[in-house]
Amino acid sequence: MTNIDIVRAAFAAYLAQDREAIDGLLADDFVFTSPQDDHLDKAAFLRVCFPTADRLRRQEILDTADIDDHQVYVRYAYELKTGERHRNVEVQTVRDGRIAEVQVYFGGRFPEG
Repeated sequence: MTNIDIVRAAFAAYLAQDREAIDGLLADDFVFTSPQDDHLDKAAFLRVCFPTADRLRRQEILDTADIDDHQVYVRYAYELKTGERHRNVEVQTVRDGRIAEVQVYFGGRFPEG
């Protein structure tokens, strides 16, 4: 699998809440950072962030691109069950076929269309 394939598989595992799949995609020393989460390790990410897919009505990856040999850029849109729509950007670092780091940049609410 390419780095982009690995990142896409992680998004799919999140939406499906497939704990076994995501565990195999994340490196043991995985780190997750967002404006709300400061350098969560793998266990904290799986406890705090991973179970939140039930808030979503839908999510769509809009763009992906390799930044370099290890980093992948992802832009995605999602709609909450409340009807709010958002877009975010992530930079994910893939090392030895597993995601080692995710950096999330919140884009905020996004209007219809």
